[in-house]
Amino acid sequence: MSANTATTTSIRQLIRPEVFPSTMCPGCGHGILMGAILRAVDELGWDMRRMLFVSGIGCAGWIPSPHFAADTLHTTHGRPVAFATGAALFNPELHVVVIGGDGDIAAIGGNHLIHAARRNVHMTVICANNQIYGMTGGQVTPTTDIGTITATTPKGNEEPPFDLCRLVEGAGASFVARWSVYHIRPLIRTLKDAFQHAGFAFVEVLSPCPTQWGRRNQLADPVALLERYKDLCVPKDRAAKMTAEELAGKVVVGRFR
Repeated sequence: MSANTATTTSIRQLIRPEVFPSTMCPGCGHGILMGAILRAVDELGWDMRRMLFVSGIGCAGWIPSPHFAADTLHTTHGRPVAFATGAALFNPELHVVVIGGDGDIAAIGGNHLIHAARRNVHMTVICANNQIYGMTGGQVTPTTDIGTITATTPKGNEEPPFDLCRLVEGAGASFVARWSVYHIRPLIRTLKDAFQHAGFAFVEVLSPCPTQWGRRNQLADPVALLERYKDLCVPKDRAAKMTAEELAGKVVVGRFR
């Protein structure tokens, strides 16, 4: 399949049809992210037999396994970057892609993340950030905004969240970007570039969770959650012309390195 020719038929060859319907909740943004990853692979014309998808525990961990018709490594909680590092070092010819949630990647797995970025290990890490532990109970994560209601912050989160892009950029990552699942075409283009990057590539993807995040915060409607990203996110070029007051409460998206 040549580049930029992704179709429904060609993408179906990259998934395991027997696993559908998907186990993801209705309105979950992870399904949109899954489609974006597959479209990026398909538009590149890459052979899935030369790719390894590594995931941990959580909703995002179910994106590659069992859905992708490829080699997948479903690891222990917080350890996908560590396992992926071993695979990348053992077989440099592999295209190694980590897919995990913000709890899996940034909390229990945070130390692995910063050291893989520091070493500039050749892999792509996609963090599906829904700002909550979705599958494992709805607890607070390192990216949960101040004031957000979770299972462990019933009166609202009081801790400032990590900016994961700044974190990995400071640690030494050579490719850093952020989009939401609302920004689907820029996201696909960025994933294609990240996959081809020689070094450590990190892509944060804001993804709505209507079940755990939405219900607790009076925003369980999937359409409203997507429209929230439209209003919340500001492209990097536009953000550069805005004041700190205008950017308050906004999330800057784009490619940062």
